[in-house]
Amino acid sequence: QVQLVESGGGLVQAGGSLRLSCAASGSTFSITSMAWSRQAPGNQREVVATIGSGGNTNYPDSVRGRFTISRDNAKNTIYLQMDSLKPEDTAVYYCRVMAGGRLYWGQGTQVTVSS
Repeated sequence: QVQLVESGGGLVQAGGSLRLSCAASGSTFSITSMAWSRQAPGNQREVVATIGSGGNTNYPDSVRGRFTISRDNAKNTIYLQMDSLKPEDTAVYYCRVMAGGRLYWGQGTQVTVSS
C-alpha cells in the first residue's frame, strides 16, 4: 500500500506560479512511475505530467514549457512547478503513482487561477 499527501494548491493570478508537492509513504520501494493529473468541473481527468523511475518526463501540449515535474527519491516526494498559469489551469490536481502494478491517487489539491 502507498499513501499520498498533496500540498501547495491555492489561488493565484494569471501569469503567476505555484508549486505542488506530493509525499508518498508506505511501500514506496515499489513505486515506478509518478504523475500529476487534474480535473476541472465538467471535464474528464487528464494527465499533465509524468516522470519515470529513470527521470524521464512527459507533458501534454497544453502545459509543456510551463509545468515541470520532478522527484526527490530520498524524500519519496514529487513536485509540480507551474509557471505562467492561465485561468484554464483551474482544477483539482491529483498526484498518482504506479506501485506494485497498482495505481494510487492522492486526495487532490485545488488550484484556482484568476484572470
